[in-house]
Amino acid sequence: MNTNAESNSKPDYDRPISDIAGYVTDYQIVDDTLYDTARFCLMDTLGCGFLALRYPECAKHLGPIVAGTLVPNGARVPGTQFELDPIKAAFDIGCSIRWLDFNDTWLAAEWGHPSDNVGGILAVADYVSRQRLARGHKPLCMKDVLAAMIKAHEIQGVLALENSFNRVGLDHVVLVKIASTAVVTQLLGGGRSDIMAALSQALVDGQSLRTYRHTPNTGSRKSWAAGDATSRAVRLAMMTLSGEMGYPSVLSTKTWGFYQVLFNSKAFTLPRPYGEYVMDNVLFKISFPAEFHAQTAIECAIKLHPAVVNCLANIDRIELTTHQSAIRIISKQGALHNPADRDHCLQYMVAIGLLFGDLNADSYEDEVAMDSRIDALREKMRVAEDPQYTKDYLDPNKRSIANAVQVFFKDGSSTEKVAVAYPLGHKFRRAEGIPLLQAKFARNVKTRFPAKRAKAIVGICNDKAAFEKLAVNEFMDLLII
Repeated sequence: MNTNAESNSKPDYDRPISDIAGYVTDYQIVDDTLYDTARFCLMDTLGCGFLALRYPECAKHLGPIVAGTLVPNGARVPGTQFELDPIKAAFDIGCSIRWLDFNDTWLAAEWGHPSDNVGGILAVADYVSRQRLARGHKPLCMKDVLAAMIKAHEIQGVLALENSFNRVGLDHVVLVKIASTAVVTQLLGGGRSDIMAALSQALVDGQSLRTYRHTPNTGSRKSWAAGDATSRAVRLAMMTLSGEMGYPSVLSTKTWGFYQVLFNSKAFTLPRPYGEYVMDNVLFKISFPAEFHAQTAIECAIKLHPAVVNCLANIDRIELTTHQSAIRIISKQGALHNPADRDHCLQYMVAIGLLFGDLNADSYEDEVAMDSRIDALREKMRVAEDPQYTKDYLDPNKRSIANAVQVFFKDGSSTEKVAVAYPLGHKFRRAEGIPLLQAKFARNVKTRFPAKRAKAIVGICNDKAAFEKLAVNEFMDLLII
């Protein structure tokens, strides 16, 4: 036997790939209330996209790559007039919904935003529905979209539980690419073998670095990276369904595989089977368009606003107590160069809450950031980890995102130490949060549509039975200006 030659026998697909494909094709969703959660998630996600369209830096990315390109029976981009190929539509939807950092969140060993997958799901669902109608067939319904969302959430979230891509410098949008690829391949008509082949393509791609999320390079790519990932998923799914081959041992193959090249030679660990866990426990951003690790800190700061706003000159120091992930991601000092830099700075966001008693998307713009009081407060902040906060953050039965803020004055007095363990969008505060989520959606819809259309959109979204039966193309008809 020649020892200078390698075996060329084809292996089976790596287990993580086959597990995902089996889940997408075979798993039946049991808990009907998850469709309610998914519907609220879709409403919130679309609302975030509508709000983002007010910002030129977002809007400049939208539309056909070549101006004037027409795609008959293509995919529409909600809140715009664009009708595009599904790949570019997925990018545009994904870009707009992520732009303001206001859609849902999942926090574990890896962080991310499972509703980022809506870009690919909604674009493909609209495209498939319109193509079917053009051929005289029945379109997809919105319940199909919700089912795809539940499964995409589950894939992204379960992979994130114990696999830290950020620890090896990779961006979490790799999970968007994986989850979107799996579900859109099925929406396009692919079976289990197609899903496995497409997933292997997503993994062999090489992945985005987290460079654009961290000091000193924080920038606006973080706002379109998920759109890029979900659109790439659509591209790979469509290539696969045209007959492109897959790469079964893309994860495990020696020297050239994902594990060895990109993951410190570690295999993925999956602490639970794919089911219905993630959508049931997803975190909604209801109060503030801010990186999620800061949500409770902003809430603390706003509670302290009345006690400090009239005595800023007398502040000696501000103590921020937080969890380890917040320190790694959003604790920074020095100049902040753009809105993307500011919405990933814990100290900036706390300063805004203390000064103004509120925080919104405009809080990161240059006009607000020029207020010298913000940096003066940042310089007085001290950030420390509470190990219990970190422990509770990682506890699968808690998933807290705890922060505390206390202000100390030059005369030796201080405010109370205000601590909040669970943000408003947490499952433990779901009953309190859903009405506010619905109100947030209604406000955001009104930023883009006239009153009569806005009322119709909000009405159908709040009608469970009617919404789930509604054809995807008919729903998208409502969302086009």
